[in-house]
Amino acid sequence: MNVSRSANARPVNLLWTGGWDSTFRLLQLLLRDRMEVAPVYLQDGTRASTRTELSTMARIGERLGEEHPHTRGLLRPVRIADAAEAEEDAAIERALREVRKRVYIGSQYGWLASFCKRNGIEDVELCVHVDDKVQALLGDCMVETEHPAGYRTLRLDPRREGTAEFELFRYFSFPVFRIDKLGMARQAEAVGWSEYMDMTWFCHSPAGGKPCGVCGPCVYTIEEGLARRIPPSRRAISFFYRHLALPLKGPLRQMRASLRR
Repeated sequence: MNVSRSANARPVNLLWTGGWDSTFRLLQLLLRDRMEVAPVYLQDGTRASTRTELSTMARIGERLGEEHPHTRGLLRPVRIADAAEAEEDAAIERALREVRKRVYIGSQYGWLASFCKRNGIEDVELCVHVDDKVQALLGDCMVETEHPAGYRTLRLDPRREGTAEFELFRYFSFPVFRIDKLGMARQAEAVGWSEYMDMTWFCHSPAGGKPCGVCGPCVYTIEEGLARRIPPSRRAISFFYRHLALPLKGPLRQMRASLRR
């Protein structure tokens, strides 16, 4: 989708983590559409990968500026929101609990929604893609609409207002909702973006500076067709983890929830 950028087009608020999906979207906006981007990053101080993610974003931004000078005026400084400072919002917390009864999703979605609500932000791009749990959860909730920056995108259907899904995801648009990671890889290769994509980071618990193979993002990366990005030794560990330990996590989580109740 090519976009003709008007003189008064608004910057695109993009949740950027330095990961595969959000970096693909960043490249679309900067290199294909030449749109101004205001990145948002949710900093979780308890996660070992935070520093790596921030340095990854800095390296990608610097490389883009060197090779595509026009991006220097389009890529705004990253706005960092600290998850530890996220104010609890009763309605959002209730919605997250309700959704988790059906599909277990990360607490970051509650933090992000609270951040947007507190700051009056209604249009952050969230790079949920095919094979993502949230994509399956919201599959029949979407409608095509006009983004404030002047292009078509997907958002939750306003008729879903009052549901837990709407309360949790009303602040976001979903630009890569209908594509998977391998589709992004093919599109990136076709236009010469593969080197940028290979600079991205995804692991939450790096081991010796390399992806661990067993955290959630590593498992998803393998299952979604990009196992090549995990070192062979960690892939072997991941195989046993995914086939022996991981199947027990769901039942154990349900047991703990039952005991708390």
